[in-house]
Amino acid sequence: MNAVSVSPAALFPALRLRASGLLLALGISLLAWYLGQVLPLIGGPVFGILLGMTVRNLLAPSDGFNPGIQFASKQILQWSIIALGFGLSLTQVARTGLQSLSVTLVTMSVAFISALLLGRMLKVHDKLKVLIGVGTAICGGSAIAAVTPIIKPDDHDTAFAISTIFLFNVVAVLLFPLLGHLMHLSDLGFGMWAGTAINDTSSVVAAGYSYSKAAGDFATIVKLTRATLIIPVCLILAIAVAVREKRAAKQAGTADHFSLARIFPWFILWFLVASAIRTLGFVPGVLLPAIHLAAEFMIIVALTAIGLSANLRKMASTGARPILLGLGVWAAVSISSLLVQWVIGQL
Repeated sequence: MNAVSVSPAALFPALRLRASGLLLALGISLLAWYLGQVLPLIGGPVFGILLGMTVRNLLAPSDGFNPGIQFASKQILQWSIIALGFGLSLTQVARTGLQSLSVTLVTMSVAFISALLLGRMLKVHDKLKVLIGVGTAICGGSAIAAVTPIIKPDDHDTAFAISTIFLFNVVAVLLFPLLGHLMHLSDLGFGMWAGTAINDTSSVVAAGYSYSKAAGDFATIVKLTRATLIIPVCLILAIAVAVREKRAAKQAGTADHFSLARIFPWFILWFLVASAIRTLGFVPGVLLPAIHLAAEFMIIVALTAIGLSANLRKMASTGARPILLGLGVWAAVSISSLLVQWVIGQL
C-alpha cells in the first residue's frame, strides 16, 4: 500500500496564500523599525505607513500579495493591541492619573464634539471624522489602530488620519515647550497640557522632558491615563455600529441574521484580560521589555500593511479638508486643556 504524501504547503493553504504579502510587510517593517530607532521623534509606526504607501503607489504589488497584506492590517493589528495590555497596569495608572482625569475628560469631549461639528462644516465623511477625533482625543496612531477593526474604514482613510495626527505631533513637540515658557507654566501645568493635548506617547515624552524632568514624568502618567480610555471609547463605538447595523438589517428585512457578537470588538476584551494579568503581577518584570517590543513591532507591521493598501489618489481627492479638521480639533483640545487648568488654578 503506497503511503500518502502530503506537502507542508498543502497542510497550511491559508499560510501559503498569505505568505508573500506577510513577508513583504515584515521586510518593510524591519526597515521602518530601524529608522524609528534612528529618528524616534518620527517613530517606527509612522515610517511603516509611509514606506508602505510608497511601495504601494510606486511598485504596485500584484493581487497575490493582498491576502497577506489584509491579514497583517487586521489580525496582526488586533494582536498588537492585546499585547499592549500586558504592559499596562491599570491600578498604577488609576492611582497616579486621577489628578488629571477631569482635564482629560473635558479635552476628550471637546475633541469629539469639535470633530463632529467641524467635520460636518468641512464635509468630511463620518469614518474619517471618527478616526481623527479618536486619534486627537486619546493616543494618536494607537487609538486609530484600535478603532479601525470596529468602524472598518478604507485603508487610505486610516493612512490619512495617522499622517494628519503625526503632522500635528511634530508641530506640538517643537511649539509646546516654547509656548509653555512664554506662558510661565509650572512643571505640573505643562505636564498636564502636554499629556492631554499631544497625541502620540513618544511626542508627549519628547515635549515633556524637554521642558523639565518633573513635567516629563507627569506628562507620561497623564498620557497613560488617556490611553486607558480607549477601552470605553471602543465599546461605545462598537455599540453605535451594532445599533446602526441592526437598523439597516431591519430595514432590509434581515434583522434575524444580525448578531451583536459578530460586531463586538473581542480583541478589546482580551486586552482587558491581558491588562488584568499584568495588574495582578502574573507577568514577570523581566518579560515586560520583550512584550512591549513585540507589541510595538506588530503595530509597525499592521500599519505598514495599511500603507500597502492605501490609495494616494483617493487620499489626494479629499484635498486639505482632513488636515484642516485635524488642525481645528487639535487647537480646540490644546486651548480647552489650558482653560480647564486655569479655571481650577492648576497652571
